[in-house]
Amino acid sequence: MSIHDQFDATFKALASPIRRQILDDLKDQPLTTGALCGHFADIDRCTVMQHLKVLEDAGLVIAERRGRERWNHLNAIPIQDIHDRWIGPHAAAASARLARFKQSIEAE
Repeated sequence: MSIHDQFDATFKALASPIRRQILDDLKDQPLTTGALCGHFADIDRCTVMQHLKVLEDAGLVIAERRGRERWNHLNAIPIQDIHDRWIGPHAAAASARLARFKQSIEAE
């Protein structure tokens, strides 16, 4: 998968509020699929599994089988890659422009 395909898959996965909530739930510790399903009372297990599949395909979740349980781990590297590629450089450029703007206003 090319880096552009990886970015597209990550953005697609992050487009859903349910998938973002799953990632938030996995932020502090891995959880079983059953535990994740328990966090979504209004969504059936099959739908949660479909969302997990999209997250896995994007590389944002790594699933590990332990006996009969499936443990889901957050892999934040694709999110960090997006930050490194777009957010960091754009934020730095915007901050520099704002600093120059502030200096020009103060100089008047």
